[in-house]
Amino acid sequence: MTITSPSYDRALLRPRILHIGFGAFARAHQLVYLDEVLDQTDGDWGVVAARLNSGAAELSELDAADGLYHVVAQDGSGTDTRAVGCVIGTAHPARDGSEALPDLIASAPLSIISLTITEKGYGLTDGAFDPALPANAADIANPDAPRSAVGVILRGLARRRAAGLGGVTVLSCDNLPHNGALCRAAVLGMAKRIDPDLAAWVAQECRFPATMVDRIVPALTNDSRALIAQCAGRDDPNGILCEPFRQWVIEDSFAAGRPAFEKAGALMVSDVAPYEDMKLRMLNGPHSFIAYLGALSGYETVADCMDDPTLRAATRALMLTEQAASIAAPAGVDLTGYADDLIERFSNPALRHKTVQIAMDGSQKLPQRLLAGASVLAKRGAEWPLITAGVAGWMGFVRKAVLNPDFAPLQDPLADQIRAAASLPDGPEFVAAMVALPGVFPADTSLRATLASPIARTYADLVEKGPQGLLKPLLGAT
Repeated sequence: MTITSPSYDRALLRPRILHIGFGAFARAHQLVYLDEVLDQTDGDWGVVAARLNSGAAELSELDAADGLYHVVAQDGSGTDTRAVGCVIGTAHPARDGSEALPDLIASAPLSIISLTITEKGYGLTDGAFDPALPANAADIANPDAPRSAVGVILRGLARRRAAGLGGVTVLSCDNLPHNGALCRAAVLGMAKRIDPDLAAWVAQECRFPATMVDRIVPALTNDSRALIAQCAGRDDPNGILCEPFRQWVIEDSFAAGRPAFEKAGALMVSDVAPYEDMKLRMLNGPHSFIAYLGALSGYETVADCMDDPTLRAATRALMLTEQAASIAAPAGVDLTGYADDLIERFSNPALRHKTVQIAMDGSQKLPQRLLAGASVLAKRGAEWPLITAGVAGWMGFVRKAVLNPDFAPLQDPLADQIRAAASLPDGPEFVAAMVALPGVFPADTSLRATLASPIARTYADLVEKGPQGLLKPLLGAT
């Protein structure tokens, strides 16, 4: 079995990039791009991989493997295995001490701090820095011993400024709309409360480019771990299984240089927003649609859902008749071809991407993935029955998860409020409580009412008829 190994001289690598949040997606996406860039350029862009909370043991295991881990890309045609070698060190506060990461940020070679810390890691409420959140409040009160990613970054930047060094690029790679602006808001919001002069320096010297990231990376199972070990020739606790497809769109705004990401296929652009909207509406929204209605139909994986003619047709129709109509496509992109490619990616039987995994954290995902498109269409007076079905599916999914824990775990930042809603009688009272959840539906009361009415009717149809009975009439089926 062939493994693609680094062709560059790893001894030349220096600690140029700190990546905080060394989870599955980063290993399968950003670091693979960088590894391929190094194969072509022989640069010195080495990575220090860091985690702040759990995962110290995995980082130590990566050190023991000389920083090498394996990415197995698989679809129905076979596998492709790559040994990634751009990691030259690891850091974890619990293992290495609280100064390890600030020391690295304040070192002269460092140019980029990249992040995959999930939306919760930025400490924002409604897109603004929230000083009342416990982690933010703790770091503001004691900035010399930060616990959050933003606090750690600021401690390092303060020391960097004191040493007379220039700014760095803080590169959010989380799957969030406007992630660069949100990251900037988080860092500057905390900085203004700790040291206004530092905030001014960060605003002047650092950059926060937006990015759009795309690669399906399902949670590992015993079977996928065994496949990775087979392909790698050894057990690899940091190994990853993913799909072959990947995409990275990056705003080309960097403070202190960057790798030539375009040599590995990344798109360097001035405006990420059109690509971001396309992905959120046409990929992520249908993914959630599949997750909720597929799980309620008894399907374990996305590929299982795509084997169902009704779900497959409804997913494609959602993409092209509703979600595509709510966006301005990036120049030169064929949305029909994009949708067809997505259906094929969703149909990949090798990934075993579970519907209940995608269904997690729905209150954070639905505003961007489904309700944003619904809002655009509703303002135009257009119909959006399939988006409505997806939102009703979310309500049905979480209610069933509350009432029947064996069906699926309820994992959501608003879990307590969702449980309270599910305690109400099924029907209008429950739907009204779900619509009233904070931060999910639009704040505009008139628009929220416009969206809520058809969702309530569709939810009633879902309860009465089930997913198949709901969707077939929407496709013109009898």
